[in-house]
Amino acid sequence: MKSKKAKAERSGDILEWPGGKLDFSGGCVVMGVLNVTPDSFSDSGEFFDTDKAVEHGLKMAAEGAAIIDIGGESTRPGAKPVSAKEQIRRVVPVIKSLCEKVDVPISIDTYNLEVASAALDAGAAMINNITALSDERIGKLAAERQTPIILMHMQGTPANMQTEPKYKDVVREVLEFLLGRAKLAQKLGILRKRIFIDPGIGFGKTVEHNLLLLKNMDKFVDTGYRVCIGTSRKSFIGKITGKENPAERIFGTAATVALCVSAGVSIVRVHDVAETVDVVKVANAVRKDCGQNPQLNRLCVE
Repeated sequence: MKSKKAKAERSGDILEWPGGKLDFSGGCVVMGVLNVTPDSFSDSGEFFDTDKAVEHGLKMAAEGAAIIDIGGESTRPGAKPVSAKEQIRRVVPVIKSLCEKVDVPISIDTYNLEVASAALDAGAAMINNITALSDERIGKLAAERQTPIILMHMQGTPANMQTEPKYKDVVREVLEFLLGRAKLAQKLGILRKRIFIDPGIGFGKTVEHNLLLLKNMDKFVDTGYRVCIGTSRKSFIGKITGKENPAERIFGTAATVALCVSAGVSIVRVHDVAETVDVVKVANAVRKDCGQNPQLNRLCVE
């Protein structure tokens, strides 16, 4: 009988590249957020210190994060740009230290070519690009380094994206944009299997826009590109639940995570890793066909 690993590799559920590996054979995986900034909306700069950032990264890996996403510039609504030099100063020591201590891929959250290049040189193995190749050189860099890339939709910039977001049909417009950018990524030499698309929840969207995107997440999954989604602690959850403190939005986040896993999303990007790993395990188990999966079949009858 073929091993589970062999079946996963044959079906394309295991994504391998020179710098890392992700196993989607069990379903969705968790990406932990590590903001090395003094002004993050979610943690108020708690991990701006390098040692604290590394410690938190180790904690997330131990809790089950399959990827750690590191950013040196806040992209919260109203945020101002940070120079490439300063971002590199913030993130490179953290990346180097974590790469020596964990075996999960490190992702760099940036739209700056210099930062992306320095991060990859330091050991990062993925690029999380919130401007979806507005700078095509990042696509060329990803192709040259054979690196997976996440392409996200954003209307406007972090400084103005929430001023007055408007769409005629948010699902169609976001989907068409992402498909166009994914095709560009392939044209630049990035293999299709290494391209992830992200609808950009909260990036130039109202509460209604976010909910419509979540309700139609299956349409993004049906494109054949793997989907990454980041709803963690975001303001639309606070507006729905009445929770003003981002740290208190964990249960609202969990609801969105469960819905996204059920729709077939490949990566959920979150701040609260341990809790989300449990949510994802259960949602993955529900989504899988117990009759087709020996391990889950055993769980179903116990």
